[in-house]
Amino acid sequence: MNGDLRVGTWLVQPGLNTISQNGTNRQLEPKVMEVLVCLAHHPGETLPKEQLLKTVWPDTFVSDDVLVRSISEIRRAFEDDARESKFIQTIPKRGYRLVAPVEPVNGHLGLASVSKPPASKEPIFTRSGLRLGIAIGTSATVALLILLALAPANTWRKLVGKGYVPQIRSLAVLPLQNLSGDPAQDYFADAMTEELITELSRIRALKVISRTSVMRYKKSDKRLPEIARELGVDGIVEGSVVLSGGQVRITAQLIYALTDTNIWAESYDRNLQDVLGLQSTVASAIADEIRVTMSAGEQTQLHSWRPVDLEAHEAYLRGRYHLQLEQDAVFRKDGVKLAAAEAEKAEQYFREAIQKDPSYAPSYLGIWDAMLSSPLPDRNWAQRSKPLLLKALQLDNSLAEAHRDMAFVLRFYDWDWAGAKREYQRALELAPSDAEAHADYADFLGLVEGRVQDATKEYELAQSLDPKNDHMADAFYVTRQFDRAIELCQSQAQTRPGDFTVHLWLADLYALTNRPENAISEWQKATAAVDYREMSEAIGRAYTKRGYTEALRVFAHELEVSSRTSFIPPWFIASIYGYAGEKDKAFIWLEKAYDARDGVDGLREPKWDPLRNDPRFADLLRRVGLPVQ
Repeated sequence: MNGDLRVGTWLVQPGLNTISQNGTNRQLEPKVMEVLVCLAHHPGETLPKEQLLKTVWPDTFVSDDVLVRSISEIRRAFEDDARESKFIQTIPKRGYRLVAPVEPVNGHLGLASVSKPPASKEPIFTRSGLRLGIAIGTSATVALLILLALAPANTWRKLVGKGYVPQIRSLAVLPLQNLSGDPAQDYFADAMTEELITELSRIRALKVISRTSVMRYKKSDKRLPEIARELGVDGIVEGSVVLSGGQVRITAQLIYALTDTNIWAESYDRNLQDVLGLQSTVASAIADEIRVTMSAGEQTQLHSWRPVDLEAHEAYLRGRYHLQLEQDAVFRKDGVKLAAAEAEKAEQYFREAIQKDPSYAPSYLGIWDAMLSSPLPDRNWAQRSKPLLLKALQLDNSLAEAHRDMAFVLRFYDWDWAGAKREYQRALELAPSDAEAHADYADFLGLVEGRVQDATKEYELAQSLDPKNDHMADAFYVTRQFDRAIELCQSQAQTRPGDFTVHLWLADLYALTNRPENAISEWQKATAAVDYREMSEAIGRAYTKRGYTEALRVFAHELEVSSRTSFIPPWFIASIYGYAGEKDKAFIWLEKAYDARDGVDGLREPKWDPLRNDPRFADLLRRVGLPVQ
């Protein structure tokens, strides 16, 4: 990248990582500049994502989202519109193409060095300073290496000692396989996966991918290096579970993903009563193998566990399994009804677990999760759920999830901003790789404290820990980069057509960017997705006959009527009246939300911009305890 060039009317200087035009100078991150230079070396050609990733990140596993964000940064720098691009076009299912003219400044582009990705580096395994990874010239040595590659990990270690271990600082635990031969035991294998992820997530020096991202690879036939690249990790843990009678066997192996090399494997046989300690044992063995540094507190947490009643633990695991089914059901036909049914089943199992063992703290959190996950919550949800969290924390104050959930209640229902912040920070202290905690804390920083730069950093951390789910749309929404948020939400809508929350979010974004037809369409999709089909049709008819404002009035009125028999948050009705310009009615419903202590924690969200200049809005902010903007 030693040559300056012009892309359209912009001067691109790779050596300085800058682009400039008519006195405007913009800085690009080095890797973003490399993406631009790679595209510039092939003007007019469609470059596959795979080629760009291998070229710019040759020795690092990164997800496609990293490339998507790099392209987005280039477009932002060039002031390019993704919908009518004059610089970079997205070619669906293929890659990207630089369509702007490219000219060298000094007669040549000087880009040959990036036209081909450098060769992959092989890990070097040593014993007493001897290198085993050098080129082999004799058939005897080749045969030896083949035998070593096929041998179990323990045999390898006996032959070469621990020696050099490839640096692994990021891990993904793939769904453990159920080898019992009974599909009804899937719940147990999934639960073991989740608990192992939880244990590893306690280690601050280790990046551990969230459960929500890795569960997408259950029964996947993708190669491990490909999975690692998509998740942005350099290590993969995979294995299996066999549950038979009162015994459980877990087999786990650690793979260095860059070369698909097994560097550790072990099997553990335990009595089912010791299953909680088993996850700690596996996590500790992995940490020891990759020589990651742990604090004394982290080591204590990894080794702290207590026996649990077997029937209670089984009921708890079944509850977690139905919670996962509830999350999956949201994206299916009639998803809301199916999700509600699965959430109810999960709650029943958690209550059964408490009956069997009242001192097992995770069961109380399970009920909380089931109540929170239900698409049809009742009006007294917050009041009924807080005692569950207090009980869980009383039983086990080291549960990061309990602190995160308590932060949720303190923020959304108690408006205890200082208390919520303490709980978020404690949750992250206990589980540094908890993607949900980073995302929730990002929301708090951006919407409660107005610290959008710090919030963005937390969103980025959440994205790196949970790469198969989008978190950056939240960041762009909070920072009012609406077009960038729309681009990501549109992608979510394609992959999650049954998720009504994505449609509601898109509707807000379209309303805030003056795209009435798109906004109405998304509100129709959202209401239809939760079986309010008549409401959806009424919105459409009103828009066709009388326009956008009248359609919003009809929408808000229909919501008012439905709220008499169904739970519809008052703040949502207020927001629709706000978009319609009906400020008096909007504030009537905001007062109802204030009285119900539901939703007014988010008054700094962009969706309230239509009401923000009204003195009543400033008064409401003061009463809630939020800074008046």
